[in-house]
Amino acid sequence: MKKFALISVSDKTNIVEFAKEISGLNYEILATGNTAKLLKENNISCTEVADFTKFPEIFSGRVKTLQPSIFGGILMRRDNEADMKEASENNIVPIDIVCVNLYPFPQVVKRNDIDVETKIENIDIGGPSLIRAAAKNYKYVSVLTSPDQYNDFLEQLREGEVKDETREKLAAKAFAHTAYYDCLIADYFEDEFKLDKTEIRFNYKLQNELRYGENPHQKAFLYGDFYDYFEIIHGKELSYNNIVDLTAAVELVNDLDSNSCVIVKHTNPCGAASYGNIFDSYTQALSCDPTSAFGGIVAFNGKVDLRTAEALNEIFLEIITAPDFEPEALELLKKKKNRRLLKTLKSADTNEGQIKNIPGGLLVQEKDNSKLNNDILKVVTSRKYSEEEFEELKFAWVICKHTKSNAIVFTKNKKAIGVGAGQMSRIDSTKIAASKAKQFGHDLQGAVAASDAFFPFPDGIEEIASHGIKAVIQPGGSVRDEDVIAAADNLNLTMIFTGIRNFKH
Repeated sequence: MKKFALISVSDKTNIVEFAKEISGLNYEILATGNTAKLLKENNISCTEVADFTKFPEIFSGRVKTLQPSIFGGILMRRDNEADMKEASENNIVPIDIVCVNLYPFPQVVKRNDIDVETKIENIDIGGPSLIRAAAKNYKYVSVLTSPDQYNDFLEQLREGEVKDETREKLAAKAFAHTAYYDCLIADYFEDEFKLDKTEIRFNYKLQNELRYGENPHQKAFLYGDFYDYFEIIHGKELSYNNIVDLTAAVELVNDLDSNSCVIVKHTNPCGAASYGNIFDSYTQALSCDPTSAFGGIVAFNGKVDLRTAEALNEIFLEIITAPDFEPEALELLKKKKNRRLLKTLKSADTNEGQIKNIPGGLLVQEKDNSKLNNDILKVVTSRKYSEEEFEELKFAWVICKHTKSNAIVFTKNKKAIGVGAGQMSRIDSTKIAASKAKQFGHDLQGAVAASDAFFPFPDGIEEIASHGIKAVIQPGGSVRDEDVIAAADNLNLTMIFTGIRNFKH
């Protein structure tokens, strides 16, 4: 009996070599339009599907493999007497190999220069059906969906038999392949037609296994398109914690003015400054808490020059990331072999859902993309303030937005000088921020404070004022706001309400 293989591929990587091999192993190849054309150009004998089915491709190729003689050959059960009888009666022959990959919708859908109609035309219909049929009948049919499967498969085929576990593995990969493809289409239609999302679909391909997770006894894996956003140009492999901290650092620095710098430790800023040039921004950010900065993540939103690189080289840092590096700066920084150097390739300023596991399901929320503008700010106290103080308060608010709750941040001259993060009491956060500032010689007189949430009682404002702070920015919204405002007025503080709470858990 003749042996048949069906080949219909959009990605033609190594397909000529694959087809030549299986042809040499006495398989008769069935192929669709462009695949058949390529094989014939390379002197590989094949039968076009339209000739095999005696039915032409129609609707500009929209229908070509959706035929009983094709699907019957894939789905027939070789050990089922009734199936074999029906196959004989209908002149259906078994197809033992299905090598199919799909129209490039995953690539096309990401492009902004392609219209909706073109994207929809890149949705494959026959391909997923062929793959699913072959995967369903994996006991008898081998289904290949990626060029990286060809070599191992051919090695077994040359030995005379494809192992059961190989067909099982290929089938599982095939269903994963079509599931990924269909999820992309569903997500696209929901976004394009502005439909409510009634279910959540995870659709990220494995990029690599990480050394371990948050702790050494935990396994960890990286999925998705992380390397579209960051280019690793030097150093050790990134760890799970590196990636979490790196993300926190870049999200913060991208909320600041150009040529700013932030230093992050355990997702909290231990330094941040906006000084208009990279060197001053780094040195001022480092001055906030140089002890905590040791082993930290440094993120810039401007090009790193040689002078800054020399300063960076003076302490141990886990990661340095920036949009670019001067060649001399990069050469110097690479001399420490274990330190990671990354280029930030593009902003992750999206509204993708943030997800936390809970028993029985997931919590999903939009990303906190809140931003201040002068129209929403409300000065609620009588003390006069300068324009510089007003701008300083807005800077402090950004740092506080990216600090774990309960958060209090002190800043002065566009740099953080005290950060109190993640405390159960806002008063404790204030005491920690003040203690840190004093530890490293920062003068709190004339500094400003930001709080991620409202003050439920006047005691929080009183604690802040006790350290010499004269201006506070906070969301407002407490039932005791009037008491808090009265306390601020009595202490001669400026206080601004934003109406935006920034809890970060």
